Amino acid sequence: MTDAHALPRRPDAGWELTEEALLHGVQALSDRDPHLAQIAARLGPPPLWPREPGFATLIQIILEQQVSLASGRATFQRLLAVAAPLTPARFVQLDDATLKGAGFSRQKASYGRLLAQAVLDGSLDIQGLAALDDPTVRTQLTAVKGIGPWTADIYLLMALRRPDAWPSADLALAAAVQQVKGLAVRPGWRELEALSQTWRPWRAVAARLLWHHYLSGSAPA
Repeated sequence: MTDAHALPRRPDAGWELTEEALLHGVQALSDRDPHLAQIAARLGPPPLWPREPGFATLIQIILEQQVSLASGRATFQRLLAVAAPLTPARFVQLDDATLKGAGFSRQKASYGRLLAQAVLDGSLDIQGLAALDDPTVRTQLTAVKGIGPWTADIYLLMALRRPDAWPSADLALAAAVQQVKGLAVRPGWRELEALSQTWRPWRAVAARLLWHHYLSGSAPA
């Protein structure tokens, strides 16, 4: 665990989480929350789980909506087998049969095409998102049909690596928080949002710790 005073205590808006900063965030949260401290002590620091910013990652996150990570990943790999490199221009060339064969539902195929078209016509500047603050990134992304708050927050957390991104609609986080905090029922997104306030400005680190707990098999499915 890194020295809690080795890095600034509060990251600047838009600042990118690094491996070193992740350790600092774990220490800061452990000092503040005994439940998160127990996860870090038992499992060690969580992975950073970084993803490359861009169109392909947004498509992968759309595929992970409301399904398991394994299922979303499998569909994404099948997509890459027929469309690599995966670009907006290449995606819009794929017909319904090809997308269905890769595992896309009709709805997610539509969402993917809408995203690709938004990038192609310039209504969504994916590369420019890195220069924007978190609320503006969410606004830009959720303006595209098929990208809701969860998708936008996962992109902020994993691709842009924002230190305070918090996907309050994530079911794995809800399951982990229920067990770690000893709650009688699984919290909804509003309760998760309220609970997360004490973890600012390191909520993305808290999310990683809780996912670390969940993936260890300690939390109910």
